[in-house]
Amino acid sequence: MTQGFEEAKERRNWIERLGEKIPGFSGFQDRELRREVDKMQREHLSKELGQLKVAVRSKAQAFTDAGQIGVLHLFDRLDRRLDGLSQAVRFADYGAAGFFDVVKIREPELESLYQLDLSVLEDLSRLAGDLSAVPLPGQGDPAASIEQALSRLATLEDKWANRKNVISKVVQASR
Repeated sequence: MTQGFEEAKERRNWIERLGEKIPGFSGFQDRELRREVDKMQREHLSKELGQLKVAVRSKAQAFTDAGQIGVLHLFDRLDRRLDGLSQAVRFADYGAAGFFDVVKIREPELESLYQLDLSVLEDLSRLAGDLSAVPLPGQGDPAASIEQALSRLATLEDKWANRKNVISKVVQASR
């Protein structure tokens, strides 16, 4: 996210760059930019989770078509939890009045938030790998692979829930 914030700052038009010279206006611009970058990050995560749901449903459909319905409950659980996390990410309300109202956030505190966001993206990539490892019908029992994916998803859910705490710490340290 830090790279996205810096790239967004570099793309400011001449009026926005002029506004940086006005006392107090730059802080307002940075808050708005943080808000935009955070929204883009959450939309990206939500989209990635949506793609994982498509993969889960595709594999579940393959098992249904093959008449192997004994594991469908695991696919359903995985699908519901992916949907829940996707909704939590998309509609996160972690106090814009806190994180986005801080005029100046110190780099070390902001870096801790960006590191958390990066670890969420890395875990999401690992979850995609777990899902691709789920065997197709007739190629083995998918239960262990799905349980591994569910375990990884639980880690992601915990990290996302903890993000609100990290944001609170960033805000407290910056006041």
